[in-house]
Amino acid sequence: MKIKRSERLIDMTAYILNHPHTLTPLTYFVKKYESAKSSISEDLTIIKKTFKERGFGVLETVAGAAGGVIFTPSIPFSESKQMIDSLCERLSEQDRLLPGGYVYLSDLLGEPQLLKQIGQIIATQYANKNIDAVMTVATKGVPIAQAVSYYLNVPFVIVRRDSKITEGSTVSVNYVSGSSERIEKMELSKRSLKRGSRVLVVDDFMKGGGTVNGMKALIEEFEAELVGITVFAESTFSGRRMVDDYTSLICVKEVDTKTKNITVVPGNYFSVMGADATD
Repeated sequence: MKIKRSERLIDMTAYILNHPHTLTPLTYFVKKYESAKSSISEDLTIIKKTFKERGFGVLETVAGAAGGVIFTPSIPFSESKQMIDSLCERLSEQDRLLPGGYVYLSDLLGEPQLLKQIGQIIATQYANKNIDAVMTVATKGVPIAQAVSYYLNVPFVIVRRDSKITEGSTVSVNYVSGSSERIEKMELSKRSLKRGSRVLVVDDFMKGGGTVNGMKALIEEFEAELVGITVFAESTFSGRRMVDDYTSLICVKEVDTKTKNITVVPGNYFSVMGADATD
């Protein structure tokens, strides 16, 4: 049954937003709405223009018999900066200081809307990097990896420090904890990652970089390729960090346990993205 154009535009927009990095043939919309191909093309032109003006992302038209449209989501530079600045303020609250100088993050990583924005920000950096999988380590990195994988439309895999019987056979590596310098072990199911995959590593927090370095070793064991590393938060580290090439959204610059003052600043995300990352 044919519907009004206004309703069709809303429905098409919702479908495209919910299917990022997916090639959708024009014939799909033609059949669904019982409309002429020319009408659907006009609708997509309107949606494409609106997405660009609002900073939602890029709607690309693919020509040919097997063509259609592909939506690559992104987030405007100004919006990501505003969100990260707001995070820095929230993380500077004195009641977030935990024994040992750690900063409490779990409540932030439990907010669905905030996780959505974090996923968008990280995915924007890797939108055109042909990522095959997002990797993280259990447990606090899981919601971040899930949010990023949604916007990249790829699977996410979870590295564990102890094997589960439901994981089947696993590949394990030993790694040195960057902060405690202890030898620890992490494992990944052999079925989780295909050989030759292009992998993005994400994590919630990095200090010495030992955990991230362990995931790098696992990626090598799978004969896969590390495309990038992004952490939600990093802290300053007096020793030698085990990874150098990474992106962070925020940085816990200083923690004073006596005064309970926490200094949090934006990470290196904006410098990595470059000065051309504007609206």
